[in-house]
Amino acid sequence: MTSEIADPDILSDEIVETLDEDNRLTRDFVDRVLDAVEEGDLVEAHRLVEPLHEADIADLFELTPRDRRGELAIALGDLMSAEVLAEVNDYVREDIIDALPAALVADLAGQLDTDDAVAIIEDMEEEDQQAVLAELDPEDRAAIEDALSYPDESAGRIMQRDLVAVPEHMTVGQLIDYLRDHHDLTTDFWEIFVVDPQHKPVGTCKLSWIMRSQRNVQVNELMQREQTLIPVDMDQEEVALRFQKYALISAAVVDDVGRLVGVITADDIVHIIQEEADEDFLQLSGAGEGDINEPIADSYKSRVRWLIANLGTAMIASFIIAQFGAAIETMVALAILMPIVASIGGNAGTQTLAVTVRALATNQLTQSNTVRAIWREVRVALLIGATVAIIAGLGAGVIFSNWMLGGVIGVAILCNITLAGLSGVAIPVLFDRLDQDPAVSSSIFVTMITDSMGFLIFLGLAVASGLVA
Repeated sequence: MTSEIADPDILSDEIVETLDEDNRLTRDFVDRVLDAVEEGDLVEAHRLVEPLHEADIADLFELTPRDRRGELAIALGDLMSAEVLAEVNDYVREDIIDALPAALVADLAGQLDTDDAVAIIEDMEEEDQQAVLAELDPEDRAAIEDALSYPDESAGRIMQRDLVAVPEHMTVGQLIDYLRDHHDLTTDFWEIFVVDPQHKPVGTCKLSWIMRSQRNVQVNELMQREQTLIPVDMDQEEVALRFQKYALISAAVVDDVGRLVGVITADDIVHIIQEEADEDFLQLSGAGEGDINEPIADSYKSRVRWLIANLGTAMIASFIIAQFGAAIETMVALAILMPIVASIGGNAGTQTLAVTVRALATNQLTQSNTVRAIWREVRVALLIGATVAIIAGLGAGVIFSNWMLGGVIGVAILCNITLAGLSGVAIPVLFDRLDQDPAVSSSIFVTMITDSMGFLIFLGLAVASGLVA
């Protein structure tokens, strides 16, 4: 989590001393706070923590041992604000919420925008969730329950209900007076949505346009009618792609009949893009959520199954090697060079796989250009394979004084890198067409192909060429 503390030049010396060169809280500072809490000196704990930004207080909780986070949350009292709860890591938040009474959690959630409140409540156990919802104001509870009714990671979950919507017959002067007179309106917005009598969005007005226009100008003369509408059940990854493609600051969210039900803003999308990118990266490696605050049991379950699957694919490669045991015994150089063929192929496949998964995630790779993309990666693989094959072949020929062996490993590397390029793009595309996440298990299959086929091609060529009996 990135700290957003103010410029150190304007801070007191004591606050600056709490930060290291990376602008993160120092171990000494964390220990001082925890020691004060342990000794029951809540005044000292407050004195140390009060000057910090909410993001830095969130860092404090993440740096605190898991079994002491609840104690710290209770000790900080009113410094345990809604903003801090929204900033902390999901697993850390669970530890804090477990220690706080439901009424306090409800009070904190009620201070947040709907999307942030939903993010806090949605991961709670059903019993705890109902207890918190029961403590909320009826209006906040209805909004959160409505959001929870939408699919996980959909636009309905991440949208904010607080927005400004006005009829198109309003004048600029009437709109400005409306904004000034209604103190219950949201205070953070960039655009005003214009709706028809059925509450369907017909246009948007930027605040800058309103402030620069005469009071007698009607909103429908000023508004921009073209707008990007987000269906309430759209996946958040697709929402992020639309924001990126159309350079949106905010976008209206509509229900299945086209009525305006919420708004998504760019700051929400920044978090989504980071989450999706982290998720794809970690899934490629089979590391699960990859969170250092994740419970050990959860980390074990998410990682071990992929390593077991990898063990199975490794056994296939071992079986292929076993079929050429006599040839390997005849020529030890084959055993020395085998790992090179498999390793080079595996790395080439990983490169192509990473490019393909990213292209699928950003909608650069679609059904209309799949064939072209596959052919492109095959050509890239052929060029890379030829380059590496020549270098490896010459090296093996010189080192072992056997140009036939050099030719065999060169051809094997060329074939395996080409196969790696083909499988690295074809396998994730196939998973995507089957509506499966291509980042989750593509790497297992690509590795299996490059290892198994690398050994098979190299040893098969060695036997077929007469290099070994």
